[in-house]
Amino acid sequence: MKTKRLLLSLVLCALIMTGCASRAQSAVYDSGKSYDGNVTSSLESPSVAAMPEDMSFSAAAGGSAQSATDATADESNQMIVKNATLSILVDDPSQSLSDIMQMASDMGGYTVSSSRYRSYSSSGDTFPAANVVIRVPADKLNTAMDQIKAMTGDAAKYVTNESVTGEDVTKAYTDLQSRLRNLQQAADELSKMYEKAEKADDVLAIYNQKMQVTEQIEVIKGQMQYYEEASATSSITIDLEAKASVQPITVAGWQPTGIMRDALQALVNFLKGFVNFLIYFVIVALPILAIIGLPIFFFVRWLVRRSKAKKANRNQQPPLPTVK
Repeated sequence: MKTKRLLLSLVLCALIMTGCASRAQSAVYDSGKSYDGNVTSSLESPSVAAMPEDMSFSAAAGGSAQSATDATADESNQMIVKNATLSILVDDPSQSLSDIMQMASDMGGYTVSSSRYRSYSSSGDTFPAANVVIRVPADKLNTAMDQIKAMTGDAAKYVTNESVTGEDVTKAYTDLQSRLRNLQQAADELSKMYEKAEKADDVLAIYNQKMQVTEQIEVIKGQMQYYEEASATSSITIDLEAKASVQPITVAGWQPTGIMRDALQALVNFLKGFVNFLIYFVIVALPILAIIGLPIFFFVRWLVRRSKAKKANRNQQPPLPTVK
């Protein structure tokens, strides 16, 4: 039985040494790249948790000599996660929202979220607006964006914001593949040792190690699936506002620009605000002041009159006779 325990310890040590060697290879590979391999946080995806040092098989996920070959992935197989944002002005945001959702479905994509609401312009008026997030096949991203911009009627004038970002996850995906292979090899070795174990303590120890390795395998598979889906489709976030919300000031057919436009807009905003204040004052403030102020006014008036009456009575009293 002692021989079996010794054999188990030797196998565990061998796997740990293999993992340490693979980590060193991974560090050398990282120093030769010009981009950061830590893409998990930027993608806001479920991360593969760092394995505790006290787990016997955690180091086996690092990779063997074969991981160095896999790390140099062919550029033709690169996995790029692309996301885009658009802010556009349209005649009817609600109708354009429906058209965008239908377009995504026709392209083989889907709608992630959508909302309709009302926005306030600089003048205080309300206008309809909408927001939608869609996902389309990565190879149709440019086509989808062109169709969305075409809904404005004049992309150069009514597209207020456009951006496309990309994240290269090729290295991260390749590292996960290497870790997965090593963990699967470790799981196979543990299965063989589990079948040969006879003592209950050995069976329990091997079983616990096998469960830990299996859990790590499932986490890595989930991460790989996320990268595959994220690189296969692209996300587009679209903000839609009504064109009427940004209509320029027109004076007798003339549209001022620059400082003149800003000054006129400020004047218009002030006049609107002043008129709104007068309306609120007459409708809201005056009735409240009448309800509260009139009783106070009459009470103060009564006190003043009473005080004057008392003073007048004192003045009318005859002077007291003097004693000689």
